[in-house]
Amino acid sequence: MARTRTPVVAGWFTDDTVPEAEFRLLGNRCTACTSVFFPRADDDCRNPVCPGGGELAEFPLSPRGRVWSYTDGRYRPPAPYVSDPDAPWEPYTLVAVELAAEAMVVLGQAAPGVTTADLAIGTEVEVVPGVLNEDDEHIWTTWHWRPVAREERS
Repeated sequence: MARTRTPVVAGWFTDDTVPEAEFRLLGNRCTACTSVFFPRADDDCRNPVCPGGGELAEFPLSPRGRVWSYTDGRYRPPAPYVSDPDAPWEPYTLVAVELAAEAMVVLGQAAPGVTTADLAIGTEVEVVPGVLNEDDEHIWTTWHWRPVAREERS
């Protein structure tokens, strides 16, 4: 039986079947004050000084940013985090990325194989499709951050 690719949170990123170069996190922008939000604000603008009267339009975020902070997860988190205690724990790298154009920091896991040794504050990274978890019925998709190859850096 084929498993269904399912976003961990619907509407937070483009479908992971698009070409990797087109993959984006999806926030939204208030048409009244131009504030950008991620995660998206689905009801009202969260900017306390917004004049109001605007709409929240979908807004694809920048595909690249710079490492603002990072750390690694080397232990299994305690409850209420759900994980199989019989499965081996796999450390992961967590990255906070500053998107300059949007004036925000977005958190996410690093792509598989990227460790804290591969990162430094200011490292240019790009958002890429990723997999958070798999079970018998689903492949749970998400986003990852990956360092930009030296020859691609601007």
